Amino acid sequence: MIDISVSGLVKEFEVGKKILDGLTFQVDAGERVGLLGPNGCGKTTFLRILTGEVHPDEGDIVVAPNKRMGLISQIPVYPAGYTVEDVLDTAFAPLHKMEEEMNSLSKRMEQGESDPALLSRYDKLSAAFQTGGGYETDTSKNKVCNGLSIPQDMRERPFDMLSGGEKTRVNLARLILEDTDILLLDEPTNHLDLRATQWLEEYLEKFKGTVLAVSHDRYFLDKVVKRVVEIQEGKAEFYSGNYSFYAVEKERRYEEKLRQYEKEQAKIQQLEKAAEQLRIWAYSGNDKIFKRAQSMEKRIERIRQTDKPKKDRKMAVRFGEREFRGDEVLSIKNLEKGFSGRTLFSNVNLEVEGGERIALLGDNGTGKSTLIKIIMGEEEPDSGKLRKGPTVKVGYLPQIIHFDHPERTLVDTMLYDLDCTAQTARNRLASFKFRGEDVFKPVSALSGGEQSRLRLCMLMDSKINLLILDEPTNHLDIQSREWIEEAVEEYEGNLLFVSHDRYFIDRFATRIWMLEDGKITDFKGTYQEYLSAKEKGRLNGEVVGPDHLGGPSAKGKSVGRDDPSPPKKRPGGTKNLEKEVNAAERAVAAAEERMYDLEQEIQEASADYLKLQELYQQREALEDELAHLYAVWERLAADLEEARG
Repeated sequence: MIDISVSGLVKEFEVGKKILDGLTFQVDAGERVGLLGPNGCGKTTFLRILTGEVHPDEGDIVVAPNKRMGLISQIPVYPAGYTVEDVLDTAFAPLHKMEEEMNSLSKRMEQGESDPALLSRYDKLSAAFQTGGGYETDTSKNKVCNGLSIPQDMRERPFDMLSGGEKTRVNLARLILEDTDILLLDEPTNHLDLRATQWLEEYLEKFKGTVLAVSHDRYFLDKVVKRVVEIQEGKAEFYSGNYSFYAVEKERRYEEKLRQYEKEQAKIQQLEKAAEQLRIWAYSGNDKIFKRAQSMEKRIERIRQTDKPKKDRKMAVRFGEREFRGDEVLSIKNLEKGFSGRTLFSNVNLEVEGGERIALLGDNGTGKSTLIKIIMGEEEPDSGKLRKGPTVKVGYLPQIIHFDHPERTLVDTMLYDLDCTAQTARNRLASFKFRGEDVFKPVSALSGGEQSRLRLCMLMDSKINLLILDEPTNHLDIQSREWIEEAVEEYEGNLLFVSHDRYFIDRFATRIWMLEDGKITDFKGTYQEYLSAKEKGRLNGEVVGPDHLGGPSAKGKSVGRDDPSPPKKRPGGTKNLEKEVNAAERAVAAAEERMYDLEQEIQEASADYLKLQELYQQREALEDELAHLYAVWERLAADLEEARG
């Protein structure tokens, strides 16, 4: 059975620029579909058309009759004075109506009425009330609120007083409690912490209805969706799998289409050359040759079927790095901070050494951003000390981007901030996908994701050795997230970041600071190793590193209210050794690239015996060099592991 049918959908907001151009697809009952595409491709426009908020210029959308549909991005307007509890209770409006009628009938029966029709009506209502979960509304409400981090004190607050993120969370809870048949999720994880996101994934796994999700959270997409519909140039492309399948399959299709295009172009060039020769001969007055030339030109047009596949250029991004000298990057002693009588954290003792990549995690409201602001000097601690190493230079990308002069254009902002020429400013902006007339927009006209991209562009020129990122991937589409990840991948200095993007955490974290209950659990290892240790109950008191799990040696410790003693500082430094390992990795990569190029030359010279002999000798020498480079790399990596241990 089809739940959603979309046929030939067309929508344009600007004459001549169709954001949707013949969009056609269907979603079957019970399917989990991810709707993907870069920002501005029309995903949100489609959802607004689906809910009736916007009307299409052409095409039809049909939703299965008697199916209840709910969209998370739409926050209804409630009467003045409605509390969060009142909003949640609207999910049970049909049950409350049944309950009122049952109470009315019950009073009439108590007064002596014994009409069989009255008794029959009461029995039907009672059965429907029980089947609909009428006696379990409080239990369901508490379960959903606990899962989505909606505490009791928030439930008592007026709904109008909540932040946008809190309203979104409450609205999601209401939709879940309504037991909607078709869930439309528009960036559902943007305002959820890790625990709430995991709870939502578990809920959707058991949900029996249909899910259509717009999300840039790749981990969430992998866990939830079973099919991907990508909006590309206003039309739908289909992928029968989760996000990981989509990413691999999309690249495969691009390569296949590129090969087909190149094959066609080679054939066209060959035929055009022959047609040109025929036209030259035809000038002598031979009509038959002229007709052959015309016939060949028609054949060329028939061959010309494949458009050159498009692939967005990658941003030319790289952080300017400053050499770090010494072992100590950051030292935190007995740090404490609270607001309005509530202690966020206390007795925090941490040491950061060169080369570490740390993920600061925790639920919303635990104080992660506050700790970052203290490190940046934007907030003062209530007590304790914080010291940075003498050669540390910090680069900071905050969660909420602020520009002192939002009225300035992008190019003027770069000129004032970087003190560079106009051409340099435009080149920098172009490398971050700000091109043409875009550079003359005022900063205030940019979206949240574009402002993050601009701030990152300004940060790239700074010579830094400690990079601090607070929710760097918020409001960014998948492509922009990958751009930032490529920049971070090449950066070799220290990294401290706050993120709910588990793809980002998995890729970069080598140490976890988990902030909860006023203390920080300091775990030296990857995020997956941390989860494994937590699952095995090894994060209480003297915490484990992955050595306890059978992996590489590393140890962690809880520091906070229950443990005021700082962790012991590792004697000696590994910075130089880490640089040698990185240099060895780069040398291996360069040699492997040379080997790939050499193999291509060997294939191209398959008919040239003398050339092949020469190339085979070069390959043999390169194989020896690679073997040596691999040995050096393995030895240095082993030395580094030993030094860290």
